[in-house]
Amino acid sequence: MAEDPYEVGRGGSRAFWADSVADAIEARDPDDPIVIKGGVSPSGVPHIGHFNEIMRGYYVAEALRDRGHEVQQVFTADDKDRLRAVPRQLADLDWNVVGLGEVDAGALGRNLGKPYTDIPDPLGCCDSYGAHFTTLLRKSAELVGVDVEFVSNTELYADGEFEAVTRRVLERAGRAREVLAEYQNKVGDDYVPFLPQCAECGKLTEGVTAVDVDAGEIEYVCEDVEAGDQTIEGCGHEGTASLREGKLPWRFEWPAQWEILGVDFEPFGKDHAEGSWPSGEDVAENVLDIQPPVPMVYEWFTLDGEPLSSSSGNVITVDEVLDILEPEVFKYFFVKNPRKQRDFSVENVDQLVDEFDRFERRYFGETDGSDDELELAEQAYPMVVDEPQEQRVRIPYTFAAVLGMTDDPALREQIARKEGHIPDDAPEWAVEQALARVERAQEWASLTNNEFNYELKRAEMPDVSFDDETAAALDELADFIAEGHDGEAIQSEIYETAKRNDIDIGEFFSAGYRLLFDDTEGPQLGTFIAKLDREFVVERFRQNE
Repeated sequence: MAEDPYEVGRGGSRAFWADSVADAIEARDPDDPIVIKGGVSPSGVPHIGHFNEIMRGYYVAEALRDRGHEVQQVFTADDKDRLRAVPRQLADLDWNVVGLGEVDAGALGRNLGKPYTDIPDPLGCCDSYGAHFTTLLRKSAELVGVDVEFVSNTELYADGEFEAVTRRVLERAGRAREVLAEYQNKVGDDYVPFLPQCAECGKLTEGVTAVDVDAGEIEYVCEDVEAGDQTIEGCGHEGTASLREGKLPWRFEWPAQWEILGVDFEPFGKDHAEGSWPSGEDVAENVLDIQPPVPMVYEWFTLDGEPLSSSSGNVITVDEVLDILEPEVFKYFFVKNPRKQRDFSVENVDQLVDEFDRFERRYFGETDGSDDELELAEQAYPMVVDEPQEQRVRIPYTFAAVLGMTDDPALREQIARKEGHIPDDAPEWAVEQALARVERAQEWASLTNNEFNYELKRAEMPDVSFDDETAAALDELADFIAEGHDGEAIQSEIYETAKRNDIDIGEFFSAGYRLLFDDTEGPQLGTFIAKLDREFVVERFRQNE
């Protein structure tokens, strides 16, 4: 009996969950290389939920490498699975997400029931639909610097890697039926744990009529298959398939992968923990006579509060994330406890960046933290960055967004230095790295259309004029801002200043927007002003050039 997947990596004396998982793996005294696996069926746009599987394995692999182990991280593309439904969106190899109306949707719809690797790529750039998906997932790993070996199930079947274990499952078909019946309804006496691929139409069928294990041949008739709320029609062809011309059903294929690849550890989502894992464990121990790997369940991500889903189109890709976050910030997101559901909020991504910056400062001893926080930083931070650099410079993300409101690189650097966000002795590489965050914060502002998605008129004051009363009120407000109040206080003072000077409140706000943006509206003024460099705001409200 394997470990409880809900308990592996939980609690104990370790601050970092990956260290606790490494403890569980070492307790089995495995031989090197230790094999860590993930896997996914290529069903749509690869998003950060799919990438969760890779990153959980990555941190455990790094924890084991730190202890001197040789580790192999593999990721199986379960690309011999049948296409069960047509997704709403796809992505090209440049990560442009497209609706099916923009490609040959028929290339998918006409191929329901076929393995992903037998379906033409609707975007016409890869050998198959399955290869397209896997290419994108491989590129995701490369973008964040994670070294993963991708393995195609289709190729494993074609090369005969599954043949021995498939034969063993068929030899023990009676026992396989008994085990499966514990987890799946309608497992009849004639059930055969193999899905032949029809030689006529290419679909995977369940219509097995006879098995000759010694000859390695499966006779079949291509029958209709129920897939969710729809029926995939079979062509009725009767034929014979070899053990390489088809596949094991998922509940047998997963433990078969453990044997073929020698898997020591595999993380998986809670959907598998509540279904496939118990049956896979049972199949491994009582059909295949192997020990299942150390398991770990992780919770799913949501995107801005809604479930990530390739089929529904609610996705964000790794490429899209890296438009707004440095790779190390994104990698830090996966350092967090995997058993707690996480929301990736694009709107509030500044909070994630601030959290990462504190995490980084703890590693370098620049800020305090609890014992667990300090231990977590010590253990995980070197896995998050390519190389710890104490001289690195981080501009606060929202201030970077403010800098992004001007397109002048020299002015951005000047302001950042003036406000103390770039030290005088910062090396050139650190300054370049710091200012690169500005581009990402600017993209975030544009993507979310938030309060920073305006053009701040820094280079010269807009051509505006006010009556004497408004000008005097703006001077008063400038004096208040110069005292260093926070955004809430400034917002309140804007109202009070307008009232004291008998100026229409809307017109007074408009005056502030005109001075900053040459526009009559904008973000919440007081809160926004507090995020700008104070001297600039004071001089602008005093209408000094």
